Amino acid sequence: MLKPPPNHGVSMVNTKRVVARMGNQLNLWGSSRYPSSIFFVDRCSKQPTTLSTQWSVRQFTNKTHRGSIHAPSYLRSLTGTSQCPHVNSNRTLLTSSTRALLQPSKRRNCFHFKRFSSTADDDAGTNNNSSVSDNETNPRLSVAIVGAGPSGFYAAKYLTSSVLKRLQSAPSTQQSSDTSPSFGWSGVDVDIIERLPTPYGLVRYGVAPDHPEVKNVENDFAALFQKDSNENSSPSSLSYFGNVDVGKDISLSQLQSLYDIVILAYGCQAADRRLGIPGEDTLEGVLSAREFVAWYNGHPEFGHIGAVVKRCLWPSSSEGEEDENNAAKVSPARVVVIGQGNVALDVARVLAKGKPGLIDTDTPDSVLDVLQGGATHVSVVGRRGHVQGAFTIKELRELTKLKKEGHDATLVVRQEELDLGMTESSEAELKGPKGRPKTRINKLLQESAAVEDGPSETSKQVELRFLMSPIRLEPNDSNSDHVGYVICERTKLEGEPFEQKPVTTNETETMPADLVLVSIGYRGMPLDEMGELLFDNNKGIVANDHGKVSGDSNLFVTGWIKRGPTGIIGTNIMDAKDTVASVMEFIDSDSTQHTDTHIDDNASKSVKGRAGLAKQLEIQNVEAIDWQQFLKIEAAESNQSRLRSDNQPREKFLTVKEMMNAAI
Repeated sequence: MLKPPPNHGVSMVNTKRVVARMGNQLNLWGSSRYPSSIFFVDRCSKQPTTLSTQWSVRQFTNKTHRGSIHAPSYLRSLTGTSQCPHVNSNRTLLTSSTRALLQPSKRRNCFHFKRFSSTADDDAGTNNNSSVSDNETNPRLSVAIVGAGPSGFYAAKYLTSSVLKRLQSAPSTQQSSDTSPSFGWSGVDVDIIERLPTPYGLVRYGVAPDHPEVKNVENDFAALFQKDSNENSSPSSLSYFGNVDVGKDISLSQLQSLYDIVILAYGCQAADRRLGIPGEDTLEGVLSAREFVAWYNGHPEFGHIGAVVKRCLWPSSSEGEEDENNAAKVSPARVVVIGQGNVALDVARVLAKGKPGLIDTDTPDSVLDVLQGGATHVSVVGRRGHVQGAFTIKELRELTKLKKEGHDATLVVRQEELDLGMTESSEAELKGPKGRPKTRINKLLQESAAVEDGPSETSKQVELRFLMSPIRLEPNDSNSDHVGYVICERTKLEGEPFEQKPVTTNETETMPADLVLVSIGYRGMPLDEMGELLFDNNKGIVANDHGKVSGDSNLFVTGWIKRGPTGIIGTNIMDAKDTVASVMEFIDSDSTQHTDTHIDDNASKSVKGRAGLAKQLEIQNVEAIDWQQFLKIEAAESNQSRLRSDNQPREKFLTVKEMMNAAI
């Protein structure tokens, strides 16, 4: 018999699940050692008693509250009544640790439990992974998430949460009198599959290295693995399969046959939107911002970009080295960044800061050796006006502070271009309901344009150019294979507010360029086996309706590959919730209760879910990286012997081979 705790309250030492805690008279709790019973303690006799498995509970009364269960004041406030909840009326009793629906019994002074559960914020310390015996006979939902970036982690988090909530609130399948539909699953096992050995996607390989506060979201994702994820004793588990390339190591159709649900969250990191102008594909020194960002963040597949950047910034092999005072030299190169989103401004800022401004970040040593003191001049070019720019005030403000923070760089803004862009429609956009952020940007740009610092004030300049549309790229005067100039056409804005289009004025300007970085957006690409029905080539996304991929399959999508490369990291939260809602609707439908494939009397026929994936990878000789092995990679990268300063968070491994060696 389970002994009651000394204070006759709820003890989490010997209990797995709190069922109820009501006042001074009655304490109820469930036990992991006795899952089919509920125990209560009579305050008077101080003796534990086992309740029947029919969930019938004898009511204890005293002289004060005969015929009722005493509820303390906090319980009364949460149930919305000033009186004690009586036995002869249905009532949901809610506390921060319990939820129970009481139903009157035909016997006098008796009631039944119709449903019970502990909640995630249990004040007695219950883990939200505790088991729910009502659903123990049902199959477990198996979920594969392709992609370990923010969208993948958020999908795992909110899908697990949704399933657990359903488990907590679902009535017992034996309660035939309950009209609520039962939940056909006893738990959920989520496997996150990533092509690289390391997780976190663009947080690790896309966020600017001088934005460590943004990268801190990695800690939130890692915390999901720190919870108890033992699939044998918990209704939820989370597993990681790194170094697994879906479409190569295992096909998408195989994955769909192994799992009840497959969620695509692999992003838009495989391709870029194109300018479609002469010279873009033929001249050396023209890169996408995606490639450049991946390189300076140490992505193992973009190390070759360093050689291209070095030839652009330091055409002579003797250049690019520190001077006799070990000071980083400033490159004489002129860089043109085409596009005016946050990525474009990040790229410009990194080139302006150079090695001195990135020394305490996780920028790899090999990248700093190429960047050295940064580039002399960076132009950030956009076709539209400053009111229509896609950048936010945070990134703009960082450019205005370059000189003040000691980076020897000045932001240059031309007043005449601000004036040209301030059309009547632009003014209306600033006054609109969503105009406040743009108004703040306009004010900051106007202030920057009024600064009288000349180009000679600092050794480096970052210049924002508006209403300039690139029409072709031309070669260098001395090297016909290398880019030398960006030919731009002056534009003007025409149209109604929020519908203005840049129109040519037939006036051109030639911008010298030793390196051109195109930053007009990423583009999603289909996985193998995706036909025209599943992938929208015009939008570069998987065709879907609120995350449900077209057709009757068990395929879903979230993140950039669902909506396109827009928004910030936090945008993926609501996006994931939208997809999870579609998943829950799908698994609730009668046609998706895969009981026959999960309760397997002939298990030898096929192995499904996590075990099935592991078996397939073993057959293909794929060495998958689990979460503990990734932690070894992470620990090795942050080993003090690899770091150049006390503040550097890590020195990343730049090849998959190095990562795999560290994981073993």
